[in-house]
Amino acid sequence: MRLFSLYLKQRKRGIGAFLLFCLIFAVTFWLYRLPVDAIRYPAMLCILLSTILVFADFGRVRKKHRTLSDMRKLSASMIFSFPVIDGMEDADYQEIIRLLQAEQTQLETAMNNRYTDMIDYYTVWAHQIKTPISSMKLTLQNEDSALSRKLSADLFRIEQYVEMVLAFLRLGSSSTDYVIKEYDLNPIIRQSVKKFAGEFIGRKIRLEYEPIRAAVITDEKWLSFVIEQVLSNALKYTPKGAVKIYLQEPKTLCVEDTGIGIAPEDLPRIFEKGYTGYNGRSDKKASGIGLYLCRIICTKLGHTIAAHSSPGGGTIVSIHLDQYKLDAE
Repeated sequence: MRLFSLYLKQRKRGIGAFLLFCLIFAVTFWLYRLPVDAIRYPAMLCILLSTILVFADFGRVRKKHRTLSDMRKLSASMIFSFPVIDGMEDADYQEIIRLLQAEQTQLETAMNNRYTDMIDYYTVWAHQIKTPISSMKLTLQNEDSALSRKLSADLFRIEQYVEMVLAFLRLGSSSTDYVIKEYDLNPIIRQSVKKFAGEFIGRKIRLEYEPIRAAVITDEKWLSFVIEQVLSNALKYTPKGAVKIYLQEPKTLCVEDTGIGIAPEDLPRIFEKGYTGYNGRSDKKASGIGLYLCRIICTKLGHTIAAHSSPGGGTIVSIHLDQYKLDAE
């Protein structure tokens, strides 16, 4: 009914002209005092034919409207055909749309090429930078001084940032290197903790960890990245005290610290891209990318990640690993 009212509004000029002509003929017949029967039958015939033509035209308009409504659900690149041209305006509009489609296609192609070049460049850079990092690590291993230990810690941070860049680039790639199978959780945790051994010792932060006997369905490399990011944040915001790693049922890996905690207004947003919160703004070194990558990776692996914290009361980051089920063959 609404469509019909819109149709009548669109055709109001034609309908008004038809009524005006009818009035002119009626006045003319009345002035000439023609018999009523000479007017009635032609008028009824005209009304009947006009009604048929209006409904036929409305059916055509309704069909065209449905076709255009279905086309609205498609992206510009998927629109290949338009309704039958009905007048010069339709032809002009369709030509404008085709020109805009061609322009959009050119812009998308240029942007995709530029994005691909950028990804390739940063991927090569991230891999090339690993060579001088490895060389500097080997050089510092032969020295044992306060300066060498400080440089080793800074070099480790640089290596972590490079790994973050690679993870960010790989997540945006169309190809993935996930190897989803059953892994023993304990070696994955030990390997991640071992990388931060120097920082634990240097800053005299206690690690509370007992071997965890549990098997999880995941990807070893990507889960290690998540654990390392969580450990990195725990150490960054824990000036003194301890970091505790333990398992809660059902298969929830928890990393708990005694650090400065997270403000209540920041807690719901810490996994958003680029969000640093009060602690990040105070630290002035946070990027807001680490926890965002953790959330994306966990989602891709079928896991979930959450955080519980209070200002001055430390933080508990929980990684729920019990999502995948292996079917017996």
